[in-house]
Amino acid sequence: MYAEERQQAISELIERRGRMSVAELAGRYGVTTETVRRDLALLERLGHVRRVHGGAIPAASLTVTEPGLAERDQTRAGFKDRIAAAAARFLPVSGGSVVIDAGTTTGRMVSALPTDVDLTVVTNSVPIAARLAGLGSISLHLLGGRVRGVTQATVGEDALRYLGMLHVDVAFIGTNALSTDHGLSTPDADEAAVKRRMVESADRVVVVADSSKIGRRHLLSFAPLSAVDVLVTDSEIDETDRIQLIDQGIEVVTA
Repeated sequence: MYAEERQQAISELIERRGRMSVAELAGRYGVTTETVRRDLALLERLGHVRRVHGGAIPAASLTVTEPGLAERDQTRAGFKDRIAAAAARFLPVSGGSVVIDAGTTTGRMVSALPTDVDLTVVTNSVPIAARLAGLGSISLHLLGGRVRGVTQATVGEDALRYLGMLHVDVAFIGTNALSTDHGLSTPDADEAAVKRRMVESADRVVVVADSSKIGRRHLLSFAPLSAVDVLVTDSEIDETDRIQLIDQGIEVVTA
């Protein structure tokens, strides 16, 4: 079977079944899992399927709604814990400053923050701020503005105004999607504006995102890959994606 025939068959099978795993497709067509991942990446670019953790679903399954914070927090939780712990190695030395973006992976970094190092932390996340407020070693700044209920993040002109005056050592940024052509992207315009300012405010940008986000695109790009210094992700990242990101000058750390 030629590659084009296999890809067409995979697309039709996913449309009929609703979901297929990489392992199932590899066994069915007698190819490696890496070959299947490349096939799925191509089919996603063509708009035929949507890649999800471990496989793919029909493109028609795409939704324009954002899942709530509680639902996202339970998705790939183990990966997020390891990513957050690995990201902590990029914290600045005592006396340094960071901005921590709202998100379920960035939120897990709270547990990894040292309690014996003086650190200035700026965040737009209400849950992150609530957990950091009692730490004596942290000088905490919570951005003002409207709170989006779905992400519990502050957005709007007040947040953007403060960020416009800000300069920090490191920005820890979450993203809904990451691709070589669309950069970092998210579905909401207000959150995209805040994330963009956070990226611009930092000497170093560390993106924390599990591998299911890689190769995907959302409506609004808030930063090109050229703005990213480090990506901390999980070990399930596709090797082709990893090499492409390294070629873009990004340090890729797998946890």
